[in-house]
Amino acid sequence: MPAPLPSTPREDGFAMPAEWAPHSQTWMLWPERPDNWRYGAKPAQRAYAAVAEAIARFEPVSMGVSADQYENACARLSAGIRVVELSSNDAWVRDTGPTFVTNGEGALRANDWEFNAWGGLTGGLYQPWNRDDQVAQKICNMEGIERYRTENFVLEGGAIHVDGEGTLMTTEECLLNPNRNPHLTRPEVEQKLRDHLGVDTILWLPDGIYNDETNGHIDNMACWVAPGQVVLAWTDDESDPQYQRSRTALHYLESHRDAHGRSLTITKLPLPQPLVQTEEEADGIDWAAKAWPRRAGERMAASYVNFLMVNGGLIMPAFGDPRDEEAANILADLCPDRQVVQVPSREILLGGGNIHCITQQQPRP
Repeated sequence: MPAPLPSTPREDGFAMPAEWAPHSQTWMLWPERPDNWRYGAKPAQRAYAAVAEAIARFEPVSMGVSADQYENACARLSAGIRVVELSSNDAWVRDTGPTFVTNGEGALRANDWEFNAWGGLTGGLYQPWNRDDQVAQKICNMEGIERYRTENFVLEGGAIHVDGEGTLMTTEECLLNPNRNPHLTRPEVEQKLRDHLGVDTILWLPDGIYNDETNGHIDNMACWVAPGQVVLAWTDDESDPQYQRSRTALHYLESHRDAHGRSLTITKLPLPQPLVQTEEEADGIDWAAKAWPRRAGERMAASYVNFLMVNGGLIMPAFGDPRDEEAANILADLCPDRQVVQVPSREILLGGGNIHCITQQQPRP
């Protein structure tokens, strides 16, 4: 088993490319745990399969599946989707999988972040998480990709978003949360990001989406759609707890520049109407002492920002909300060279995330 590299990506001339750079494939993990997904995860599996099939119209998809679910996943996915046996604790490959880096000369490597289930023993969402912490290493070994292991630095892929030109966005709510890296100061966290992602400028939005159980991942709140262009989750409802979060983020972004000194163009992407778990949805989930409880009436962190750019396409959530079409039209106008595809994703949201959270792009170097 190859040992992790002793250096850092930046030392070796590697950096994380933007999501709109060409991909060789997208990775996903198959949902199955009944204490997070209702009715034995069958509704979630249908939703994941729909996302995988939508992505497969544009680029290859590899689905990591446990041995117990291997036959079932093969039967539910089309023949064009590669199914590989890959154990995990849950199905969030954005956060557990590798964050890939390239060097512009045809080489591909990856960051293997330390993972603690979004907070470890202080607010984490489940335990154990040992199999999730092995996902990045297993994918790298499977693909023959060298990796950098960040021992003593916890990070999830959904907590960062880069423009591919030296600028990274994140949130203070997440990366400065004491349940991630309490031994590191803010400047030390910034240095880790610079060393492992090849960035120069770090933009710190104060907060993510209201009631986001990941402690405010950036990929639910704001993202780059091009250099200098940011999409921001937005509501005009002053009674919504999200209202002030979005306004504060807007003011921050308007007063900062990217690594090239450009002021930012910010597009407001409306949020759907507040969505809450129903009694029937919560009742279908197994109770477990070591998993985050799901309760009827709790507001979910629904956001159209949680989309994935793929080769020639953009795969985004649909919630059965009147704003589905409005959000799709905004993104289509911003990305005219991409086909926008909406996939119903409430079942994914019920588990705590959405399309960007359940996918991880592998760049084509």
